[in-house]
Amino acid sequence: MDSPSAPAHDLEHATVLTLSVSEMDNNVYLVTSKATGAQLLIDAAADAPAIEGLVRSGAGDAAAPARVEVIATTHQHWDHVRALASLARSTGAELAAGTDDAAAIEESESVTVGHRLAHGDTLSVGDLELSCVHLRGHTPGSIALVLRDRPAGSPEDAEAATLVFSGDSLFPGGVGNTGGDASRFAQLYDDVSSRLFDAYDDAVVLPGHGAPTTLAAERPSLPEWRARGW
Repeated sequence: MDSPSAPAHDLEHATVLTLSVSEMDNNVYLVTSKATGAQLLIDAAADAPAIEGLVRSGAGDAAAPARVEVIATTHQHWDHVRALASLARSTGAELAAGTDDAAAIEESESVTVGHRLAHGDTLSVGDLELSCVHLRGHTPGSIALVLRDRPAGSPEDAEAATLVFSGDSLFPGGVGNTGGDASRFAQLYDDVSSRLFDAYDDAVVLPGHGAPTTLAAERPSLPEWRARGW
């Protein structure tokens, strides 16, 4: 699949390119700092050559030489990691994942996850900072990464466009699959409600599969999601 020629999200300080790969329609995201060229790859799902093309395409978005510094994985499921080992070797990037999924990723892909992220941690990539949001339920260590488009060190209350890379925990129309387990659904629903919808007035949501949405568009449906239980 050809990589895109224009950013899906062209922000003041960063660009985001998106690529869909595999029979599972996995979304791969590339975040590039316009100032430093530092890049974050989110979910090296499959098709390493296509993802390498995405990385080359993103190099043109920066004023400095671009380099993938970190590859983050939103959760341990097989369809989100099939190109991880290959991309880790070809880029030399450090790897990041949720603390409670990191060991499973290391075992399945024979990689080392150097950044084990807990809820509230900050992932720094060049001059960009992303907040880690632990969303329990789809997997034990599923995370979302929240990019607020502002330089590192800016005040917390500074206005900024906000993007949520939600993995498989939040989609248009509901939360992620919890295998019919009522307790897992309740945990995921509560985490998504309190840690995303209550924490951010609005943000663009970029899920692990399919189309984007926004918190504002989905917020009115929260009571319906809770009532249906999935």
